[in-house]
Amino acid sequence: MARLAAPATAAVVSSLVALVTFLGPGEEDNTGPAEDLGASPASTTIDNRDPSLPRFRLADVRKHDGKSDHPWVTHEDKVYDITDWVAAHPGGDVILRAAGGSIDPYWDIFKIHKAPYVYEILAQYLIGYIDSVDLVNGRPAAEEIEDPFEQDPIRDARLITHTAKPRNAEPPNEVLDKEFYTPNELFYVRNHMWVPVVKEKEADDYQLSIELPDGDIVHYSLADLRNRFPVHRVTAVLQCSGNRRNDMTRNAAKTNGLQWGVGAISNAEWEGVRLADVLADAGLQVADPPTLTKETGALYSATTDGAAEVTDPNTHHVQFSGLEAYGSSIPLSTALDPRADVLLAFGMNGSPLPRDHGYPLRAVVPGHVAARSVKWLSKIVVSDEESPSQWQRKDYKCFGPNVGAKPDWDSAPAIQVMPVTSAITRVWAGDCIRKGRVPWLGTGAAGSKLEGWSAPKKEGNSNTETPTTASEPIAVQGYAYSGGGREISRVDISLDGGRTWDQAELLGDWDAGGTRRGTQHWAWKRWRYTGNLPSSPTGQGGDSKEGADRCTTIVVKATDDAYNTQPENHSSIYNVRGNLATAWHRVRVCLPPRGGEGERMGDEKGLAGSTGRAYGCGFGCEESGQILGQTNAK
Repeated sequence: MARLAAPATAAVVSSLVALVTFLGPGEEDNTGPAEDLGASPASTTIDNRDPSLPRFRLADVRKHDGKSDHPWVTHEDKVYDITDWVAAHPGGDVILRAAGGSIDPYWDIFKIHKAPYVYEILAQYLIGYIDSVDLVNGRPAAEEIEDPFEQDPIRDARLITHTAKPRNAEPPNEVLDKEFYTPNELFYVRNHMWVPVVKEKEADDYQLSIELPDGDIVHYSLADLRNRFPVHRVTAVLQCSGNRRNDMTRNAAKTNGLQWGVGAISNAEWEGVRLADVLADAGLQVADPPTLTKETGALYSATTDGAAEVTDPNTHHVQFSGLEAYGSSIPLSTALDPRADVLLAFGMNGSPLPRDHGYPLRAVVPGHVAARSVKWLSKIVVSDEESPSQWQRKDYKCFGPNVGAKPDWDSAPAIQVMPVTSAITRVWAGDCIRKGRVPWLGTGAAGSKLEGWSAPKKEGNSNTETPTTASEPIAVQGYAYSGGGREISRVDISLDGGRTWDQAELLGDWDAGGTRRGTQHWAWKRWRYTGNLPSSPTGQGGDSKEGADRCTTIVVKATDDAYNTQPENHSSIYNVRGNLATAWHRVRVCLPPRGGEGERMGDEKGLAGSTGRAYGCGFGCEESGQILGQTNAK
């Protein structure tokens, strides 16, 4: 550990990658007149573009690279001064790679950001055009750049990829909650940029800096953290705020962002040291709430005769910064709460952190949106303000359904503790149940509610009993989760679109083996249910006419131990970013006519077995023929 005085505050430097990965609406208007920073005389080539804007030679643009006080970029034949944008959106150690040149080759890599609202952001900084002398067929010569994703890790082929660069992917339904602990290779991947490279032989010397409110900076190596502090293990879910965004898009209106199914959530055992222990060792002095007094704006501890200034945890924040420029923060009161289990983690499910999940060091903030659990953690600042990053101030927030694409970002708090949610991940119906294809059926209480069914004597053997009723057996499984350490107390399920309800069986994973990892219920609850579909399913658009498919809508909702429950529909919580899509999860199941062949649905489609189709967020087919991850806006 090393301690040194803080240097003078440096000018904010941001990554252009933060621009191309910007997921929020536009900033304030900065389209004032361009300064005379190299505009060329009028070209002799015919130029029909806006004559009120100046022309710049490419040689002049190159002078405004990442080291310039006025960084410029070009897009197609236009020139943009992004100085004000950079100042508004601090990043990290990534240089303004495209400054002084074209942004186009970077957007060819970050294809997800070729979106109208991103172009609208850039348009605010237009200062002129590239001189026609430097254009060929109306465009500058193409540039070749190094692919920053070239050294990204190899991912499991089973992951469903939403974007390749940066990689954003979720596990398929059939493996999502197959195990209580999500295997590392199947843990969902949420990256804003490329994965930083930290060599294994250099990991022990990896440095974390902590800046205190008095300006002192303390450095810890990874070896320091491992050897000097007690190691703790915490079982906790991480969930993206956009989980089930596709559900909100399909059932409410178009949303901006990755169209996640139900798999932007995973559960793991994290190993690391408590952030509170490290902050105390670094010398952070905090006020004891009973002794807080306020004199001339400063807080003092009664035990130090009013001489020592201390930090009020209720007014300060812990800012996290990652190697790739991502930044976020949590309240200091959360970081110091002994029941919050906030970790500086270096292990995951008994192994070192995988590269995609923060190797060699990350923050883990249980019960909070995963955006606060910053990966590749390199810097911590205890400050009287939130992280200034766009991801804290202008992205992970929610607004009312009436608020459009350009909200007043300062009017809403950043998402911290997650609300209660649940989802259906697998459905079996009809013949596949009779043929014994549900892996857990016949164990525990599950299966006791099925009519005209008994478990096969041997795995894989068909059930030869004749159904005693006209109803069809159905088996359903899924997960439920609530933030803030609140335990899921009940999962309600309906087989008729929400008209009648029953309760699912909650699995006892949390207490398996008598070990509880963490002070509260940070993990998900897996659940299972078996029942019988109505003999003539008609739930929400079902059709039981002769020769027609028989359809019904399965609905699930969860309640936690504080009696928080999910909203009924997404239209009531709609927001254009599609954050916190936690309404009841609905899956429409259609069985073929009795005596028909049915449609073969493989396990990869979400509805397992030899009969039926399923439609809904997280399932492989949509009624319009679209697949998971695509938008079917209503």
